[in-house]
Amino acid sequence: MTTPPRLRPLLDQFDFACERLLGRLRGPVMDSGDGADTRVEPLTDEEYLWEPVPGCWSVRPRAAGPGPRATFLAGAGDWGRDAAAYPHPSPPPVTTIAWRLSHLTEMLVLRADHTAGSRSATREEHPVSGDAAGAVEAFASGTAAWRAVLLGADEVALDAVGYCAYPYGSDAEEPFRDIVWWVNQEVLHHGAEIALLRDLHRAVRPA
Repeated sequence: MTTPPRLRPLLDQFDFACERLLGRLRGPVMDSGDGADTRVEPLTDEEYLWEPVPGCWSVRPRAAGPGPRATFLAGAGDWGRDAAAYPHPSPPPVTTIAWRLSHLTEMLVLRADHTAGSRSATREEHPVSGDAAGAVEAFASGTAAWRAVLLGADEVALDAVGYCAYPYGSDAEEPFRDIVWWVNQEVLHHGAEIALLRDLHRAVRPA
């Protein structure tokens, strides 16, 4: 299927954002932005779970229970992500790389399912990774799943309200082109936050 002209810039933006974030997490080099390679070490478990300030939200062993101001651990498996019912705590807690990466992955996987899959995936059933390598690969799988959805969308789909039936947002009330734009913004801003946390970790906890 030919990518609709209106979708191509959004697809290119998504690809670029995901490529840069995965490069930043996997190493051994990443694009510095000017075409030059910058050396970067793979994300470690210590960085993944690093809490830069007291009271962070993160992912935790389920047996340990939720962290400060969280009321439950979202997701499935031996680990869960700090969460609370709406309205969320104010001011919002600072979140770790683990929390942000888990959030991004869940969003991509569930939105892909609720667009071109079974439309039955839930947050409660979504696995949460307790280690950096597993989380990075889960994110890579999520980006591939969402990209496949984008490649399957035509001009009619872009304007279709409710083409994505993701139940944790306003997707059912919005044209698909707006959902594609929003997903890109999520990857861009959380990706930048994750990169900054890596920089801060290196600065305050040198090897």
